[in-house]
Amino acid sequence: MPRYAQLVLGPAGSGKSTYCSSMVKHGEVVKRTINVVNLDPAAEHFDYPVFADVRELIEIDDAMDDQALRFGPNGGLIFCMEYFERNLEWLQEQLGDGEDDYFLFDCPGQIELYTHVPIMRRVVNQLQNWNFRVCGVFLVDAQFCVEQSKFLSGMLTALSSMIQLEIPFIHVLSKVDLLSKRDKKRLKKFVDPDVYQLASSEISNSFLGRYGQLNKAIASVIYDYSLVKFYTLDMSKEDSITDLLGEIDLCMQYGEDFDVKEPKEVENNESEDFHDDE
Repeated sequence: MPRYAQLVLGPAGSGKSTYCSSMVKHGEVVKRTINVVNLDPAAEHFDYPVFADVRELIEIDDAMDDQALRFGPNGGLIFCMEYFERNLEWLQEQLGDGEDDYFLFDCPGQIELYTHVPIMRRVVNQLQNWNFRVCGVFLVDAQFCVEQSKFLSGMLTALSSMIQLEIPFIHVLSKVDLLSKRDKKRLKKFVDPDVYQLASSEISNSFLGRYGQLNKAIASVIYDYSLVKFYTLDMSKEDSITDLLGEIDLCMQYGEDFDVKEPKEVENNESEDFHDDE
């Protein structure tokens, strides 16, 4: 039987570790075992039980304190991940050889690991060779995405990661529970966006207006090929976590030997009042 893996990705501060913690707690509520593997050599503490920790193999301080290497934080993290990628037998030993296991891999927040450095792509390949069905869960802080230009930037970063890793992706606007009522209303237009409209709205800006054609071309690539769609995550609402996990399970066909899952249809009135506390 296959095993299942979520690669939890996203910029620093996007809520990856909080997401992992919430999924573990949700699994306990629904009587489902969800294991978390920490792949961040610079992590300091966790709010979830750690199944395996890359810091047992190498830590960021190992690279930064080495007088021969003299790496800074960014170079040290890349070095640690390269060392990890060269020693994947350690990970194989930690994961064991069970069946139907479900893992979350809490990844570092250094975005170049997913956009142009091939390390994570090789990790994905190895997981697939070990009979894992892998899905990327890319988190973007919803507080960052209530403005058009920042939202387009987030979409491009998510798209770059998806192309680099070549696996199914679920894109998530996290920390919705931290938004004000006003920002929650503004966020609605970004959940299933008309990126042409978002790109055009920036033309009125005196600086960005000079790049109107470029904005529209970028929007055309994203929109015409339906490359990126965002789901919202409100940690304060159990239904929000349940719905998101259902989409991810569907993406990986988790439990397909028992029951083939169908996408959940969302009624219009439900989508309009998502996470709105009014």
